[in-house]
Parts: sequence; C-alpha cells; structure tokens
Amino acid sequence: MRTISVSEITENIQRMCIEANHFLSPDMREALTDAKQKETSELGVRILEQLEENLKIAGEDMIPICQDTGMAVIFMEVGQEVHFTGGSLEEAIQEGVRRGYAEGYLRKSVVKDPLIRENTKDNTPAVVHYQIVPGDQVRITVAPKGFGSENMSRIFMLKPADGIEGVKGAALTAVKDAGPNACPPMVVGVGIGGTFEKCALLAKQALTRPVNVRSEIPYVAELETELLERINSTGIGPGGLGGKCTALAVNINTWPTHIAGLPVAVNICCHVNRHAVCIL
Repeated sequence: MRTISVSEITENIQRMCIEANHFLSPDMREALTDAKQKETSELGVRILEQLEENLKIAGEDMIPICQDTGMAVIFMEVGQEVHFTGGSLEEAIQEGVRRGYAEGYLRKSVVKDPLIRENTKDNTPAVVHYQIVPGDQVRITVAPKGFGSENMSRIFMLKPADGIEGVKGAALTAVKDAGPNACPPMVVGVGIGGTFEKCALLAKQALTRPVNVRSEIPYVAELETELLERINSTGIGPGGLGGKCTALAVNINTWPTHIAGLPVAVNICCHVNRHAVCIL
C-alpha cells in the first residue's frame, strides 16, 4: 500500500490549472502548425497565424490562451493500492482548482445554481470523474472546458439499425450545427455506446487523448480518419470563415451497450483543447 498526502493532489492540480490555461499541449501545437501548412484558403492561413501569435503572447506574458478559462473537468485514475492521508480527496481537488484560478488570475466562470446564476467566485466546484485502476499510482488529467464549444455538443440516441452511417451522420450534424460557434479549427470527441450518460463521458475523455494518436481498434481508427476528412470538406474552415481546416482531429471512444440502443455523444472543443496530465 502506497500513501499519498492529499496536499500533493492540491498542489499538482493548482499547477495544472495554470499550465493548461497558459500553454498549449505539444500535440495541439503540432496539429496547429500542420493545419497551417495544409490550409488552402488565404484567409484561413491568416486566421491560423493569428491563433499562433495569440499562443506566443500567452506563453511569453503569462496571459490565458482564451478569456474563457473554462469549467475545470478533472479525471482521477486512482490505483487501488493507494491510500490518501491528510483529509478529504474531493476537497483537496476542489482546493487545487480554487488556488490555481486565484494564483493564475484566471476568470471565474462557475455559478452556484444553474438558474439563480450567482457566481461562486473561485471557479469551483470542478466536475470530477473517478476511476479505480490497478497499481499504486494516481493519474490526474485537468481539462478546463470553455462553453463556446461545450454548448455546441450533442447527444443522439440512435437506433441499432442506424449503424455506423448513423454515427457518421450524427457527428457531421453536430459539427455543421456548431459552425463558427465552436472556434474552429476544432477537436471533435465522439463517444459511442454505453448509456445516455456514459457516451457523454466517453466523448469528453476522447478529447484528452493526444490528437496524433489514433484508436487501437482498427475500424474505429478508420472512422476517425474518415470523419476528419468529411468534416474538413464542409468548408467551415478556421474561424468559420471558410477553408480546409475545420477540425484538427476526431477522437472516438467506444463502449458496450444495450441490444436496443446506440447512444452517440459528440463533445466539441475549440482549437486549444486544453488539458494537462500528471502521474504521481
């Protein structure tokens, strides 16, 4: 049994909230560079160059990549041989977000009640997903999610007979409906299977996979490639002003499901697709 103090969780999440909001992950930086080389629209190229300049300024001057510093989404993969000491793990996570958003001067975007709309003033609570896994390590993923793209996400409860063509249609429908509102070029996370809520979680987790890594399932990897090509042929383009690079990647996760259903979730993220990963 390995012992970890919850103070380590707080310190790392505090750091990761700041890191994710100021610096693009290497895979996303590479994807943007590649997109600029592939873009055929002159206006599209200029927009991608502006995005690169924004990222450069953000890194050099420690200014957030985007003014919407997101609602913090935390994935905790906890080894079953880990024992936490020093207090509540849940509170340690929330305290890390609280400190990170204060220290990093990040916008506080969370309201306490969805209808009364009173701001919590510290960007908590974060949305936390736990998974117990073998081993004695803890893997933490912090993914601040802005709502320009989050609002464009969709769930489709398809019939089994809709099959793979129905899945393709659902993903393309979500992207076309999003248009410029998701700040393209976007990253498209797709969850297929499970239940109503499980497919949404699959789609959210898909966004945290490096965009240069395809699914290990051959037919899913082929579907990712095909959907990316079809999305980029819509002509939405960078900033929604036309061009070839509407999306930087399509990441798909699948899960077993019921004989009577085919749930599909499409979780769209903007061109920064913020996430930071730490292993303790």
